[in-house]
Amino acid sequence: MTQDIRDLLPSSTGLLALGEPTHGEPAFGWIRNDVFARLIDHGFRSIALEIDRVGAFVVNDFVHDGLGNLDEAMSAFSHDFGNLAPIRQLVAWMRGYNAKRPREQRLTFHGFDGALETFSAPSPRPYLEQARDYLGLDLDIASLTGEDERWSRAEAVLDAAASPGATAEADRLRAIADDLFTSLHARAPELIATTSHARWVRVRTHLTAGIGLLRYHAQSARPGDQSTRVSRLAATRDALMAHNLLDIRGFEARRGATLVCAHNQHLQKGGSVITTPDLNLTWFGAGSIVNSLAPEPYTFVAGSLGRSETLGIADPEPGTYESLFHEHIGTWGFVPNPADAHARVRTGITPQQGYVPLDAATLDGADAVLHIHDSTAVRAPGAA
Repeated sequence: MTQDIRDLLPSSTGLLALGEPTHGEPAFGWIRNDVFARLIDHGFRSIALEIDRVGAFVVNDFVHDGLGNLDEAMSAFSHDFGNLAPIRQLVAWMRGYNAKRPREQRLTFHGFDGALETFSAPSPRPYLEQARDYLGLDLDIASLTGEDERWSRAEAVLDAAASPGATAEADRLRAIADDLFTSLHARAPELIATTSHARWVRVRTHLTAGIGLLRYHAQSARPGDQSTRVSRLAATRDALMAHNLLDIRGFEARRGATLVCAHNQHLQKGGSVITTPDLNLTWFGAGSIVNSLAPEPYTFVAGSLGRSETLGIADPEPGTYESLFHEHIGTWGFVPNPADAHARVRTGITPQQGYVPLDAATLDGADAVLHIHDSTAVRAPGAA
């Protein structure tokens, strides 16, 4: 057991994925911050979190160049992550680190998710209009999208018949988005010369987000039983995540390695499976896709939790996957993934606790495991 991931890290890793089994336990955030700070001396120059990639530009503007202030940066986070103390500490620390260094040595902050949740997705209008305006075209996108609320309301995702994703207007929007994407690349020399490469990349990222939303809404409009529909939505979201991660590595590969942090279900190498009384979901997560496509090594560390006062979770019962690590780790630590581990899935966890127990699919192909024995012992830096 070690508290230094570098002891288990392959030297050739370009993308280190640090998973967590829940977004509700802040201990994983404090450990993530500590791990990232240690990795800087080993060639890591960027971090990517499970937040909206477009919104993350605002965060990086602050982190990298000091534009705006910390509160403005935190307000740009999707998924309500801007309210989490460990993330606020990470952003402030990165800004302090970068302020003392030349541009070429500064750290970069990325998001790799879309501007959506599983059961909600906004209108593609502002993303397409960003590309339209940059290209100087006269296109009335708003008349095709209609009111933004018709896309963002819960029924648009939960009910296939209520989705705008299969309408004639949506078909026209997808054709326009494809034309915008082609024009953006066909005119790249001219556009970059008159604006900048960074501006061109931002517009392409906005357009990619808009195309992703159109695809997501198209999936929402496909009929089927709820498990099939939600599995397709999860697969579509993770495909966008994987695209974003590969794109991020295209920019960052020459600068150094990237730490990516998200839920285990998004980062694990094996297929993702979630079973509830109402749903039976199966899909390939972003990690599985990236592991298959990336030209550089992809390392996955699965997050595991023993006891959590925050979530009301007691010690794991003997014979569970978490118990394989719990008895060997005092506070928290990294351990090699036991090959061909035979155990059972932890029971007694409620959906309200927000914890997804370890299973064979999560540990399949994991290079190591981060296990927290007792989250109350993991505190913010400088806390008593």
